[in-house]
Amino acid sequence: MATPLSADKVLSALKAEGVKVVEYKSWRTHNRNNAGAWGPVHGVMIHHTVTSGTASSVELCYAGRSDLPGPLCHGVVDKEGTVHLVGHGRANHAGSGDSAVLDAVIAEKKLPPDTKADTDGNARFYGFECINLGDNKDPWPAAQVEAIVRASAALLRAHGWGKNGDTSVIGHLEWQPGKIDPRGPGISMSDIRKRVAARLKQSAGWNPDGNEEEDDVPKRSLYETSSYTRTVQPDTWTTLNFNRYYDGKKWVDKDPEPSVLLGPCYYTASVAVKVAGLTQGQEFKVRVARYKQQDGKYVRASAMPTSSPVNDQGKGHFVHTWTGHVPAADKGRLRVEVQHHGPEPVTVEWARAESLYWPA
Repeated sequence: MATPLSADKVLSALKAEGVKVVEYKSWRTHNRNNAGAWGPVHGVMIHHTVTSGTASSVELCYAGRSDLPGPLCHGVVDKEGTVHLVGHGRANHAGSGDSAVLDAVIAEKKLPPDTKADTDGNARFYGFECINLGDNKDPWPAAQVEAIVRASAALLRAHGWGKNGDTSVIGHLEWQPGKIDPRGPGISMSDIRKRVAARLKQSAGWNPDGNEEEDDVPKRSLYETSSYTRTVQPDTWTTLNFNRYYDGKKWVDKDPEPSVLLGPCYYTASVAVKVAGLTQGQEFKVRVARYKQQDGKYVRASAMPTSSPVNDQGKGHFVHTWTGHVPAADKGRLRVEVQHHGPEPVTVEWARAESLYWPA
């Protein structure tokens, strides 16, 4: 059982790790200990604020909202890489999450998908809110990500965590079903954990050498149809199936299947289709949709905005790109759907789904 660090020890650990720290108002005694337990603690959780601006974000995380009293975390990490301490003790940041995830954190083993919310996370995790809009467009500066790594490593080092695995640091999206944070260009929890683990092999004051760190290189998935067509009835969203994929060296045939990405991951996905049977001026809709497992089958959980090109003449050739996130919860996966509103069925003669993705 891990007893929470005192305020002095938190501050000392952060500074020893090279974190620039600002002590905000009466953070040392600001907590929600009257609302529930604080400890034993087992890990660090990373969030994004869905806000912009340092001063207003720090004050929000300190004071809270009308429906959720502060503190909303223990430290706020701004875009410049400064950690603003806003609370010490229980904070309203993690909420309820999956007990199986907590067990994995304690054991420092691979995290399972978060599928239920049956355990109080506010008692078990330190929390850092990071200033970011969370719209998957607002970038994460290198200085901010480095501060997240150092702050996380500081607390792990102080507790002696991280010796058997790297999962003492998790994202909110890995704890509570439906959460997506942290997300956006420049951050992934797999990268955070890798860098924290690297720091823990060095002394607290260690700085990486002057060499450029390798970018978090995305993986690629590529699916196509070959000698396979799909009839699309009017006014009906139709899921496309793909019957071959590229394994990095060659095309491999497979049984037709709709899923083009499996969670958890962030992605940029492009879909191209060739459609026969459209009349001039007819609209053809394309979108990617997230599916989840429910009652033994896969159902649509959400869909990205629809691309609605209009056919000029002849066969339609359409391409569109989306960015988004597929969670691990309920075996999340991404599929391609199409629709039209013409009087007669049309045929998708060929389709291609190419994605660059970052495991979350």
